[in-house]
Amino acid sequence: MRGLLVSGAASGVGKTTVALAIMAAIRRRGLIVQPYKCGPDFLDTGHHTRISGRVSRNLDTWMLSAEANESVLQSAAVGADVQVAEGMMGLFDGKSGSSEAGSSAEIAKLLKLPVVLVLDAAKTARSIAAVVLGFEMFDPELRLAGVILNRVASESHYEMLRAAIELSCKTKILGWLPREPAIAIPERHLGLQGAAEAAQGGEDTDIDALAGLAEKYFDLDALLGLECGLGITEVASAPDRGTSHGDTVRVGVPSDHAFSFYYEDNLDLLRERGVEIVHFSPLHDIALPPDLDGLYFGGGYPELHAKQLSGNRQMLNDVRAFAASGKPVYAECGGMLYLAESLKTADGSNYTMAGVLPLSMQMTDKLVQFGYVIVEFTEDCLLGLAGTVVRGHSFHYSRVSSQGEVATSYRVRYSMSGREEMEGFRRRNVLASYIHLHFRTNSTIAESFVAAIRQAQVARAVTA
Repeated sequence: MRGLLVSGAASGVGKTTVALAIMAAIRRRGLIVQPYKCGPDFLDTGHHTRISGRVSRNLDTWMLSAEANESVLQSAAVGADVQVAEGMMGLFDGKSGSSEAGSSAEIAKLLKLPVVLVLDAAKTARSIAAVVLGFEMFDPELRLAGVILNRVASESHYEMLRAAIELSCKTKILGWLPREPAIAIPERHLGLQGAAEAAQGGEDTDIDALAGLAEKYFDLDALLGLECGLGITEVASAPDRGTSHGDTVRVGVPSDHAFSFYYEDNLDLLRERGVEIVHFSPLHDIALPPDLDGLYFGGGYPELHAKQLSGNRQMLNDVRAFAASGKPVYAECGGMLYLAESLKTADGSNYTMAGVLPLSMQMTDKLVQFGYVIVEFTEDCLLGLAGTVVRGHSFHYSRVSSQGEVATSYRVRYSMSGREEMEGFRRRNVLASYIHLHFRTNSTIAESFVAAIRQAQVARAVTA
């Protein structure tokens, strides 16, 4: 199976641009490309999906076991011609400074993906060769297949860089890119602008521009010749996305500019357990879709659309009535902001939200918590029994400014700071948290959520 992992020496070197350009060029050649993102990122996966035309998947050796990562890669690759994964941060950056745990390098070795290293060549000349040589020597077990030089000033600058690398290094140069402001993706407080907003100028235009750059500046034949050593033939069959466990239940999933942060594998695990995912928009729809049995609010940018969300009173009323009916509601990060009583935005404006939970939320000017987390359920809840341990990720620019009487179901330990706190706010059938959980960290998460939905169905039938 053809495949590669695009990584970098650090964050901000242009990994996403290079990965998207490769994906666009592969698609232009009439081939099917399956994208992946290393780490817990939601934004890059959205851009991958938009450019490749195929849903991007997350690979993560801290949140997921080796077996789970292999399953994600192999099952998603069914029907694809080429696999392209984008790394996170620098190639060797992970959970700590003393090991490769959680890094793109660990993922590349586990999944036998050749690495294409992206280097920011601006403001450098012969010294670039020392950087390449260092990456070659740092981990001899890693398969470094080539480098792509980004932000090159001119043809003559490239020739100087090429001469330095070829004289001192064994790694091939597989391409370069000049500074190209036209394809830069705008950023905001959580990272890159969302894929849906970036696409407003025209998806086909973006694909053509990116594919044109790759065809002009990359050795595409060499890139397409790279092989992933973990073949899909090692898997008997792809997971059956239509497997049903009893009657189908309908779960509403908000999907618009305000709510777009979901791990596709979470949705797949729900589908495998008989869930029909029903997408809707709290921004634009005037009411919830009919006959829903549960709600799953993901994260996103509700703070950027707070006025419109608050102004959609009928939708807020519907969500409030849905929760009051006893049907299960699960929310993560931005979803929790929406279920709160109010949200104070960065400009000081205060907006009324759904009022499902007695929480007041306030945007902040810096990250409140960041990094991987270990969660232990301290009581039975929508996602599992007390004592269950799961893993996830925290990344938010907001805080709970005040709270009323509300229970907590999580004991959270943040991997970077070591801090512990009680979290996972629960009121009856509603569970909300800042933590983005990957359901493949523990198979009981999806099973428990669906079981809770079915139990609520039975309880309503008995009382009807």
